[in-house]
Amino acid sequence: MEEHFHFLLYKPYGYLSQFVNNGQKKNSKKLLGSLFDFPEGTMPVGRLDEKSEGLLLLTTDGKVCNYFCSSGIEKEYYSLVDGDIPQDSIEKMKRGVKIGLNGKKYTTNSCVVHKLPSPPELPARGKKIRDARHGPVSWVSITLQEGKYRQVRKMTSTVGYPTLRLVRVRIGNLQLQQMQPGEVVPLQFDDEFIATCHEFSKTYRNTSDQIT
Repeated sequence: MEEHFHFLLYKPYGYLSQFVNNGQKKNSKKLLGSLFDFPEGTMPVGRLDEKSEGLLLLTTDGKVCNYFCSSGIEKEYYSLVDGDIPQDSIEKMKRGVKIGLNGKKYTTNSCVVHKLPSPPELPARGKKIRDARHGPVSWVSITLQEGKYRQVRKMTSTVGYPTLRLVRVRIGNLQLQQMQPGEVVPLQFDDEFIATCHEFSKTYRNTSDQIT
């Protein structure tokens, strides 16, 4: 059986969730390969946009990637929003809000949202953020089982509270914990989990073939 490698990365602010662009290095952008000597074939599982931070899973196994991207695994984000967000805005996001997606309106699925009682203990971001001295801010936890482009940012903006900082803190049972920006932690998945990923990938592919 081919040997595969898996990693957890705290993606820092200002990095793209990719290694190359169209086969060419982008000298003007910061890429993941500059953070660690990843083995050939390593790919990010999903994406965090350039201005977002936090937990990013990387793997050399396409079936593991497919499982995490397509099986509805929870992903939790901490969002620092501009303003003192009220409970009715929290409830709106819980139920689902309309966001723009590919030029159309999309209603997000219901999800878990709550306001954090105090700021989370996170490393300082590389670029300074407007803080409470310039007006009230709030921290919100948003847990999704879907992952549309810039979804969390669009959700908070839709209810009137733009995101100032966004950090992914959990993917399933994988947690950011005390990791620091740029830190890489090798992962070891057990054989049973890998078999689950491979079986899911096979079933998902067969279902997709029937749909198309």
